[in-house]
Amino acid sequence: MKIKKFGIIGCGMISKFHALAIRSIGAELVACYDQLPLAAERVAKENGCKAYHDLKDFLADPEVEIVTIGTPSGAHMDPAIAAAQAGKHVIVEKPLEVTPERCDKIIAACESAGVTLSTVFPSRFHQSSVQLKRAIESGRFGKLTLGDAIVKWYRTQEYYDSGVWRGTWKLDGGGALMNQAIHSVDLLIWLMGDVAEVTALTGLVAHERIEVEDVAVAALRFKSGALGLLEATTAAYPGYLKRIETHGSNGSAVIEEEDIIKWDFVESREEDAMIRESMTNRLSGGGGAGDPSAIGYQAHAKQFQDVLSAIEEGRKPLIDGHEGRKSVAVICAVYESAREKKTITM
Repeated sequence: MKIKKFGIIGCGMISKFHALAIRSIGAELVACYDQLPLAAERVAKENGCKAYHDLKDFLADPEVEIVTIGTPSGAHMDPAIAAAQAGKHVIVEKPLEVTPERCDKIIAACESAGVTLSTVFPSRFHQSSVQLKRAIESGRFGKLTLGDAIVKWYRTQEYYDSGVWRGTWKLDGGGALMNQAIHSVDLLIWLMGDVAEVTALTGLVAHERIEVEDVAVAALRFKSGALGLLEATTAAYPGYLKRIETHGSNGSAVIEEEDIIKWDFVESREEDAMIRESMTNRLSGGGGAGDPSAIGYQAHAKQFQDVLSAIEEGRKPLIDGHEGRKSVAVICAVYESAREKKTITM
Protein backbone atom coordinates (compact mmCIF):
# COMPACT_ATOMS: atom_id res chain seq x y z
CA MET A 1 0.00 0.00 0.00
CA LYS A 2 1.53 3.27 -1.15
CA ILE A 3 1.29 5.92 1.58
CA LYS A 4 2.64 9.41 0.96
CA LYS A 5 0.19 12.04 2.26
CA PHE A 6 1.15 13.42 5.65
CA GLY A 7 -0.49 15.59 8.27
CA ILE A 8 1.33 17.32 11.14
CA ILE A 9 -0.11 17.58 14.65
CA GLY A 10 1.61 20.32 16.63
CA CYS A 11 3.04 23.30 14.77
CA GLY A 12 5.90 24.32 17.06
CA MET A 13 9.61 24.38 16.23
CA ILE A 14 9.95 20.70 15.31
CA SER A 15 7.20 20.95 12.67
CA LYS A 16 9.65 22.78 10.40
CA PHE A 17 11.97 19.78 10.39
CA HIS A 18 9.09 17.35 9.87
CA ALA A 19 7.91 19.37 6.86
CA LEU A 20 11.41 19.45 5.36
CA ALA A 21 11.81 15.70 5.87
CA ILE A 22 8.43 14.94 4.31
CA ARG A 23 9.18 17.03 1.25
CA SER A 24 12.70 15.59 0.84
CA ILE A 25 11.41 12.00 0.46
CA GLY A 26 8.92 12.95 -2.23
CA ALA A 27 5.90 12.74 0.07
CA GLU A 28 3.26 15.45 0.45
CA LEU A 29 2.25 17.50 3.48
CA VAL A 30 -1.49 17.99 2.97
CA ALA A 31 -2.65 19.32 6.36
CA CYS A 32 -1.53 20.56 9.75
CA TYR A 33 -3.24 21.03 13.10
CA ASP A 34 -2.50 23.11 16.17
CA GLN A 35 -4.83 24.31 18.90
CA LEU A 36 -3.22 27.74 18.44
CA PRO A 37 -4.71 29.03 15.15
CA LEU A 38 -1.78 31.31 14.34
CA ALA A 39 0.69 28.42 14.61
CA ALA A 40 -1.32 26.24 12.24
CA GLU A 41 -1.84 29.09 9.78
CA ARG A 42 1.92 29.81 9.75
CA VAL A 43 2.86 26.21 8.93
CA ALA A 44 0.08 25.98 6.32
CA LYS A 45 1.27 29.16 4.61
CA GLU A 46 4.91 28.00 4.60
CA ASN A 47 4.05 24.59 3.14
CA GLY A 48 0.98 25.17 1.01
CA CYS A 49 -1.23 22.82 3.01
CA LYS A 50 -4.57 23.05 4.82
CA ALA A 51 -4.68 24.41 8.37
CA TYR A 52 -6.99 22.90 10.98
CA HIS A 53 -7.81 24.25 14.44
CA ASP A 54 -9.97 21.29 15.47
CA LEU A 55 -8.35 17.86 15.83
CA LYS A 56 -11.52 15.96 14.89
CA ASP A 57 -11.81 17.90 11.65
CA PHE A 58 -8.13 17.30 10.90
CA LEU A 59 -8.43 13.54 11.48
CA ALA A 60 -11.59 13.39 9.38
CA ASP A 61 -9.68 14.66 6.34
CA PRO A 62 -9.57 11.66 3.97
CA GLU A 63 -6.38 12.94 2.34
CA VAL A 64 -4.36 12.54 5.56
CA GLU A 65 -2.93 9.01 5.60
CA ILE A 66 -0.14 9.33 8.18
CA VAL A 67 0.47 11.89 10.91
CA THR A 68 3.54 13.13 12.72
CA ILE A 69 3.03 14.35 16.27
CA GLY A 70 5.17 17.19 17.64
CA THR A 71 3.11 18.47 20.54
CA PRO A 72 4.72 18.84 24.00
CA SER A 73 5.95 15.45 25.23
CA GLY A 74 3.22 14.91 27.83
CA ALA A 75 0.57 15.71 25.22
CA HIS A 76 1.46 12.94 22.76
CA MET A 77 -0.92 10.27 24.01
CA ASP A 78 -4.33 11.77 23.26
CA PRO A 79 -3.67 12.81 19.63
CA ALA A 80 -1.78 9.58 18.95
CA ILE A 81 -4.70 7.46 20.16
CA ALA A 82 -7.21 9.62 18.30
CA ALA A 83 -5.18 9.35 15.09
CA ALA A 84 -4.94 5.56 15.42
CA GLN A 85 -8.67 5.28 16.01
CA ALA A 86 -9.20 7.39 12.87
CA GLY A 87 -7.14 4.88 10.89
CA LYS A 88 -4.06 7.04 10.44
CA HIS A 89 -0.52 5.72 10.73
CA VAL A 90 1.38 7.49 13.51
CA ILE A 91 4.90 8.88 13.88
CA VAL A 92 5.54 10.40 17.32
CA GLU A 93 8.44 12.71 18.18
CA LYS A 94 10.59 11.60 21.09
CA PRO A 95 9.74 10.71 23.75
CA LEU A 96 6.85 8.45 22.79
CA GLU A 97 5.25 9.72 26.02
CA VAL A 98 6.48 10.68 29.49
CA THR A 99 5.75 7.42 31.35
CA PRO A 100 5.85 3.76 30.29
CA GLU A 101 2.14 3.47 31.12
CA ARG A 102 1.21 6.28 28.71
CA CYS A 103 3.48 4.72 26.07
CA ASP A 104 1.64 1.42 26.53
CA LYS A 105 -1.71 3.09 25.83
CA ILE A 106 -0.43 4.50 22.53
CA ILE A 107 1.06 1.15 21.53
CA ALA A 108 -2.17 -0.69 22.39
CA ALA A 109 -4.32 1.77 20.44
CA CYS A 110 -2.18 1.48 17.31
CA GLU A 111 -2.05 -2.32 17.50
CA SER A 112 -5.81 -2.49 18.02
CA ALA A 113 -6.43 -0.21 15.03
CA GLY A 114 -3.93 -2.07 12.85
CA VAL A 115 -1.91 1.06 12.06
CA THR A 116 1.85 1.50 12.07
CA LEU A 117 3.48 3.34 14.99
CA SER A 118 7.01 4.74 15.04
CA THR A 119 8.92 6.80 17.60
CA VAL A 120 11.29 9.44 16.23
CA PHE A 121 14.92 8.67 17.09
CA PRO A 122 16.81 9.92 14.04
CA SER A 123 20.26 9.38 15.61
CA ARG A 124 19.87 5.65 14.88
CA PHE A 125 19.91 6.50 11.18
CA HIS A 126 23.23 8.37 11.23
CA GLN A 127 25.79 6.38 9.26
CA SER A 128 28.17 6.41 12.22
CA SER A 129 25.54 4.79 14.44
CA VAL A 130 24.81 2.19 11.78
CA GLN A 131 28.52 1.33 11.44
CA LEU A 132 28.85 0.95 15.21
CA LYS A 133 25.78 -1.27 15.44
CA ARG A 134 27.11 -3.51 12.65
CA ALA A 135 30.48 -3.84 14.39
CA ILE A 136 28.79 -4.89 17.64
CA GLU A 137 26.52 -7.41 15.92
CA SER A 138 29.46 -8.93 14.03
CA GLY A 139 31.32 -9.52 17.29
CA ARG A 140 34.19 -7.11 16.72
CA PHE A 141 34.00 -5.75 20.28
CA GLY A 142 34.23 -9.18 21.85
CA LYS A 143 32.46 -9.04 25.19
CA LEU A 144 30.82 -5.67 25.71
CA THR A 145 32.08 -4.21 28.98
CA LEU A 146 31.20 -0.51 29.25
CA GLY A 147 28.87 1.93 27.48
CA ASP A 148 28.61 5.65 28.17
CA ALA A 149 26.19 8.35 26.97
CA ILE A 150 27.39 11.89 27.63
CA VAL A 151 25.21 14.91 26.86
CA LYS A 152 26.64 18.19 28.18
CA TRP A 153 24.39 20.79 26.61
CA TYR A 154 23.34 24.32 27.42
CA ARG A 155 19.93 25.94 27.62
CA THR A 156 19.36 29.51 28.75
CA GLN A 157 16.80 30.48 31.36
CA GLU A 158 14.93 32.19 28.51
CA TYR A 159 14.55 28.81 26.80
CA TYR A 160 12.68 27.42 29.80
CA ASP A 161 10.68 30.61 30.21
CA SER A 162 9.60 30.56 26.54
CA GLY A 163 6.84 28.00 27.07
CA VAL A 164 4.69 27.28 30.10
CA TRP A 165 5.06 23.53 29.45
CA ARG A 166 8.86 23.57 29.48
CA GLY A 167 10.46 22.18 32.59
CA THR A 168 7.22 20.69 33.95
CA TRP A 169 6.73 17.06 34.94
CA LYS A 170 3.30 16.92 33.32
CA LEU A 171 4.19 18.11 29.83
CA ASP A 172 7.99 17.89 29.58
CA GLY A 173 8.15 14.64 31.54
CA GLY A 174 11.54 15.56 32.94
CA GLY A 175 14.48 17.79 32.18
CA ALA A 176 17.92 17.22 30.69
CA LEU A 177 17.36 13.46 30.44
CA MET A 178 13.81 13.22 29.13
CA ASN A 179 13.92 16.20 26.79
CA GLN A 180 17.50 16.46 25.57
CA ALA A 181 19.52 13.31 26.35
CA ILE A 182 16.82 10.78 25.45
CA HIS A 183 18.34 10.41 21.95
CA SER A 184 21.57 9.22 23.55
CA VAL A 185 19.75 6.99 26.03
CA ASP A 186 18.01 5.34 23.09
CA LEU A 187 21.29 4.87 21.22
CA LEU A 188 22.98 3.40 24.27
CA ILE A 189 20.21 0.83 24.79
CA TRP A 190 20.18 0.01 21.06
CA LEU A 191 23.93 -0.61 21.10
CA MET A 192 24.49 -2.16 24.54
CA GLY A 193 21.20 -4.00 25.08
CA ASP A 194 18.47 -3.73 27.67
CA VAL A 195 19.11 -2.27 31.11
CA ALA A 196 18.76 -4.39 34.27
CA GLU A 197 19.54 -1.89 37.07
CA VAL A 198 19.76 1.87 37.54
CA THR A 199 21.37 3.92 40.33
CA ALA A 200 21.13 7.68 39.91
CA LEU A 201 21.41 11.24 41.18
CA THR A 202 19.65 14.28 39.73
CA GLY A 203 19.65 17.95 40.59
CA LEU A 204 18.30 21.36 39.66
CA VAL A 205 21.48 23.40 39.89
CA ALA A 206 21.55 26.37 37.50
CA HIS A 207 18.01 27.17 36.33
CA GLU A 208 14.99 28.70 38.02
CA ARG A 209 11.21 28.33 37.77
CA ILE A 210 11.29 24.72 36.53
CA GLU A 211 10.26 21.51 38.28
CA VAL A 212 12.73 19.13 36.68
CA GLU A 213 16.46 18.39 36.64
CA ASP A 214 19.12 20.27 34.73
CA VAL A 215 21.85 17.79 35.80
CA ALA A 216 21.64 13.99 36.01
CA VAL A 217 24.10 11.12 36.40
CA ALA A 218 23.28 7.42 36.48
CA ALA A 219 25.16 4.14 36.72
CA LEU A 220 23.65 1.31 34.69
CA ARG A 221 23.98 -2.45 34.72
CA PHE A 222 22.94 -3.98 31.41
CA LYS A 223 21.32 -7.40 31.22
CA SER A 224 24.47 -8.64 29.48
CA GLY A 225 26.50 -7.86 32.60
CA ALA A 226 28.18 -4.80 31.06
CA LEU A 227 28.11 -1.53 32.99
CA GLY A 228 27.28 1.95 31.77
CA LEU A 229 27.12 5.61 32.61
CA LEU A 230 24.67 8.38 31.75
CA GLU A 231 25.63 12.03 32.13
CA ALA A 232 23.19 14.72 31.09
CA THR A 233 22.88 18.44 31.68
CA THR A 234 21.48 21.59 30.16
CA ALA A 235 23.73 23.72 32.37
CA ALA A 236 27.14 23.26 30.70
CA TYR A 237 27.97 26.44 28.78
CA PRO A 238 28.40 26.68 25.81
CA GLY A 239 27.20 23.11 25.17
CA TYR A 240 29.29 20.33 23.63
CA LEU A 241 28.41 17.68 21.09
CA LYS A 242 26.93 14.52 22.56
CA ARG A 243 29.13 11.44 22.85
CA ILE A 244 28.50 7.72 22.85
CA GLU A 245 31.38 5.51 24.01
CA THR A 246 31.27 1.75 23.52
CA HIS A 247 33.96 -0.52 24.93
CA GLY A 248 34.57 -4.25 24.83
CA SER A 249 37.24 -6.85 25.44
CA ASN A 250 38.37 -6.64 21.78
CA GLY A 251 37.63 -3.06 20.79
CA SER A 252 36.44 0.46 21.54
CA ALA A 253 34.68 3.18 19.57
CA VAL A 254 33.53 6.71 20.30
CA ILE A 255 30.89 8.72 18.42
CA GLU A 256 30.70 12.49 18.81
CA GLU A 257 27.36 13.62 17.35
CA GLU A 258 27.60 12.07 13.84
CA ASP A 259 31.38 11.60 13.76
CA ILE A 260 33.33 8.47 14.69
CA ILE A 261 36.36 9.89 16.51
CA LYS A 262 37.76 6.60 17.91
CA TRP A 263 37.66 3.23 16.15
CA ASP A 264 40.14 0.70 17.58
CA PHE A 265 40.05 -3.11 17.51
CA VAL A 266 42.38 -5.97 18.38
CA GLU A 267 41.89 -7.39 14.90
CA SER A 268 42.05 -4.63 12.29
CA ARG A 269 40.25 -4.88 8.96
CA GLU A 270 40.70 -3.20 5.60
CA GLU A 271 37.57 -1.09 6.04
CA ASP A 272 38.78 0.43 9.32
CA ALA A 273 40.92 3.07 7.64
CA MET A 274 38.00 4.03 5.39
CA ILE A 275 35.67 4.27 8.37
CA ARG A 276 38.11 6.48 10.30
CA GLU A 277 38.52 8.76 7.27
CA SER A 278 34.95 8.93 6.00
CA MET A 279 33.05 9.03 9.28
CA THR A 280 34.27 12.49 10.34
CA ASN A 281 32.96 15.99 9.56
CA ARG A 282 29.47 14.58 9.03
CA LEU A 283 27.55 17.14 11.09
CA SER A 284 24.20 18.24 9.66
CA GLY A 285 23.88 20.88 12.39
CA GLY A 286 25.18 21.66 15.84
CA GLY A 287 23.29 18.72 17.23
CA GLY A 288 21.26 21.03 19.45
CA ALA A 289 24.09 21.33 21.96
CA GLY A 290 23.64 25.03 22.55
CA ASP A 291 20.71 25.84 20.26
CA PRO A 292 17.66 23.52 20.05
CA SER A 293 17.01 24.61 16.46
CA ALA A 294 20.56 23.80 15.28
CA ILE A 295 19.70 20.36 13.96
CA GLY A 296 19.30 18.82 10.55
CA TYR A 297 16.28 17.11 8.98
CA GLN A 298 18.14 14.48 6.96
CA ALA A 299 17.96 11.70 9.58
CA HIS A 300 14.28 12.47 10.14
CA ALA A 301 13.84 11.95 6.41
CA LYS A 302 15.53 8.54 6.57
CA GLN A 303 13.26 7.48 9.39
CA PHE A 304 10.11 8.76 7.69
CA GLN A 305 11.11 6.83 4.56
CA ASP A 306 11.64 3.69 6.64
CA VAL A 307 8.12 4.04 8.05
CA LEU A 308 6.60 4.42 4.58
CA SER A 309 8.58 1.41 3.35
CA ALA A 310 7.48 -0.63 6.38
CA ILE A 311 3.82 0.13 5.65
CA GLU A 312 4.24 -0.81 1.99
CA GLU A 313 6.15 -4.01 2.82
CA GLY A 314 3.89 -5.07 5.69
CA ARG A 315 6.69 -5.09 8.29
CA LYS A 316 7.47 -3.22 11.49
CA PRO A 317 9.42 0.02 11.17
CA LEU A 318 12.97 -0.06 12.52
CA ILE A 319 11.88 1.99 15.54
CA ASP A 320 8.36 0.99 16.57
CA GLY A 321 6.45 1.88 19.72
CA HIS A 322 8.02 -0.87 21.80
CA GLU A 323 11.50 0.40 20.90
CA GLY A 324 10.42 3.94 21.72
CA ARG A 325 9.17 2.86 25.14
CA LYS A 326 12.54 1.51 26.28
CA SER A 327 14.30 4.85 26.77
CA VAL A 328 11.28 6.29 28.61
CA ALA A 329 11.34 3.34 31.01
CA VAL A 330 15.05 3.77 31.71
CA ILE A 331 14.73 7.53 32.27
CA CYS A 332 11.76 7.05 34.59
CA ALA A 333 13.86 4.51 36.51
CA VAL A 334 16.61 7.14 36.81
CA TYR A 335 14.11 9.59 38.29
CA GLU A 336 12.76 6.96 40.68
CA SER A 337 16.27 6.00 41.79
CA ALA A 338 17.21 9.62 42.47
CA ARG A 339 13.94 10.29 44.28
CA GLU A 340 13.99 7.12 46.39
CA LYS A 341 17.80 7.09 46.86
CA LYS A 342 18.08 3.43 45.90
CA THR A 343 18.93 1.13 43.02
CA ILE A 344 15.98 0.37 40.75
CA THR A 345 15.63 -3.02 39.08
CA MET A 346 14.07 -2.68 35.66
